[in-house]
Amino acid sequence: MGYPMAGHLVAAGHDVVVWNRTSAKADAWVAEYGGTAAATPAEAVASADIVFLILGNDESVRSVCYGDDGVLDAMAEGTVLVDHTTASAELALELAAATADRGLGFLDAPVSGGEAGAQNGVLTVMCGGAPEHFETAKPIIDNYARATTLLGPASSGQLTKMVNQISIAGALQALSEAINFGNSVGLDMDQVVDVISQGAAGSWQMENRGKTMAADEFEFGFAVEHMRKDLGIAIAEAKRRGADVTITEQVDSYYADIMEMDGSRWDTSSLIRRINR
Repeated sequence: MGYPMAGHLVAAGHDVVVWNRTSAKADAWVAEYGGTAAATPAEAVASADIVFLILGNDESVRSVCYGDDGVLDAMAEGTVLVDHTTASAELALELAAATADRGLGFLDAPVSGGEAGAQNGVLTVMCGGAPEHFETAKPIIDNYARATTLLGPASSGQLTKMVNQISIAGALQALSEAINFGNSVGLDMDQVVDVISQGAAGSWQMENRGKTMAADEFEFGFAVEHMRKDLGIAIAEAKRRGADVTITEQVDSYYADIMEMDGSRWDTSSLIRRINR
């Protein structure tokens, strides 16, 4: 997702330096967009006014932030670090403290909208941090987002993303059962989705995934393995807070079944395939 997001920044006239642990990807990005590729994270941020991260998990963020080639010690005082990774609230609080100690700004800013949202510049960005850091970053983020919102202090963005993923998991399981039922009673599910998506049952998942679910098509979109990572973060946080996420835990176990069916890279809407196996 970072690939098209950075591309939108170049298109808006910003000077962009990129780093990726797979250098060939960074080189391909430069060939397409005309920015600059750096050899290390530290080199990438040396002259930056604002730094964006989008990585896989807590460990990958820590590896890029700390160490001899880490970004934190290479960033100039006053620079704002924006972490678009979907990660833990604990990491967000850790980075907020580490950046403050160095005179840097910080936002935890996970995104929603998937690869299509990144490519089309219509992501939803959920931010946690100080208002002054948000005001610095928002005009830049808006180049690849349609909604950029400050939801509270550091970790608020990550906590909001957990709410988002919990909601998606439940909606997709319900939609899977509904479409399976419709198929089993002989309805034309393309027609049914067209009708009920206009009423109280309508949702983004139904409008964008209902027909492909009915057609048993899952080779696109947000991968199951990534969803399981996100749900694991949410479930762990819920346990720490004493919040009931019984349905989320159940759906996560269903995604585990999908992975056992070699569906790690299938779209998250593939929950219906578990019902139909």
